[in-house]
Amino acid sequence: MVTVNESTYMLYAAAHYDNPQCYDIEEFNDDMNKFKYLLRLFSRYKNNNVLKERLILNHLITLYNVFPSEVATKLLFYKCSEYKSYLKTFLVFLNYMPERINGVETEDSIIFSSDIEIDNHIANILREI
Repeated sequence: MVTVNESTYMLYAAAHYDNPQCYDIEEFNDDMNKFKYLLRLFSRYKNNNVLKERLILNHLITLYNVFPSEVATKLLFYKCSEYKSYLKTFLVFLNYMPERINGVETEDSIIFSSDIEIDNHIANILREI
């Protein structure tokens, strides 16, 4: 099993990327930018309490459409480790949250879903959708 870290992140993503409509590297890069956009959206929520829940959902769904579920989850938790609670809340809503995530370079070798709290404010907003 590959551990996702700074040196393996892009290679791991490229090896598992599955987009039949992708014709060049630019489309791959566009999809990879979704991770950066999610970081900005989570940061905006943390700092300004501004949540663009539908945009976040669109980015997440796009990522799960071009990566296998386990791979997308691993990449998301690596890139968005600072916002695990927000990410878990969205993934539970989308029914993508596994019980455990292996192979992400963190302080623990395995991330357990039960160790991450749900963000109640986000959960309440998602219930309204």
